[in-house]
Amino acid sequence: MTKEEKAYLEAGRSIIGAEESQMFGKPCFKTGGKAFISLFENEMVFKLNGDNHIAALALKGARLFDPSGKGRAMKEWVQVPYTHKAKWKTLAEAAAAYVGR
Repeated sequence: MTKEEKAYLEAGRSIIGAEESQMFGKPCFKTGGKAFISLFENEMVFKLNGDNHIAALALKGARLFDPSGKGRAMKEWVQVPYTHKAKWKTLAEAAAAYVGR
């Protein structure tokens, strides 16, 4: 298991009631049947809105999630590099709260 996978699992498993699942053939965590985080290319992806979305995108190397690589980004989803792993748990909590509304 990679250090990125370990950090992803730690963040996801810290969310009470979150379930491990799959999204686009990649690991994700869901709450209430809705995905809120995923692991893609050894980076964590978060479904966010408002100030949390803005703050995540402001992190160096962060970008909108474009799993196809064809310029069709999923606008609510932000892909955050491992260099910001210290923020992954907080962003996961914000993402879970967002989809849980």
